[in-house]
Amino acid sequence: MPKTMISSVKTAVVVLMITGGCAASCKRDATKTAVLDPASAAAVKTQFDVLRDSVDVKWRNMTESDDQKIAVTRLLLREIKNQPGINAAQLQGLERANTRLKTRRYTQQTMANSDLIDQYDTAQDSLLRAVYPVAAPNDNAPTENARNFVEGLRQLDEGVVGFRLQYDRAASQYNTYLQLHQTELQSLGGKYADLKKLPLFTIGAN
Repeated sequence: MPKTMISSVKTAVVVLMITGGCAASCKRDATKTAVLDPASAAAVKTQFDVLRDSVDVKWRNMTESDDQKIAVTRLLLREIKNQPGINAAQLQGLERANTRLKTRRYTQQTMANSDLIDQYDTAQDSLLRAVYPVAAPNDNAPTENARNFVEGLRQLDEGVVGFRLQYDRAASQYNTYLQLHQTELQSLGGKYADLKKLPLFTIGAN
């Protein structure tokens, strides 16, 4: 075989080897990228579910604290029921107002209307302002249980802002991630197809 032909064959073989190696390498890199890509639908779903769970935990903690406040108010009113000088009709009115609170409380969706938050806060604050003078005139509760209930109510009331800040922080992270990865989430279908941003307590942050 002439030297020129041999040289041409060798060159062709080298080119094929280089091309083949590059193709294999590119294929391996593409596979690795598909597995590790954090923007893949599966990875997005996993992270989104973590953020959703965090929001749900913060909401549950907040509502459970509020439920506890309603329960302690009920116990306090029951504790002072038989104390001398208690107005039975007034006490019944306070008990009814306390019972109605849960039905007036906003949800994660309805709180988009900030008026509902304000109305609930006003109703609960007004109730407590009416309860304290009856249960502990001049900050002097008639029994040890009543004193403990009053102190517990005040502590629970002071914790409201903290719970709302924690919820807003988790909901903001959820909203930001949803905005960045809405396309990937919609591709999953089902409950991920029509997700909405969550309203926040922070005024102007929704």
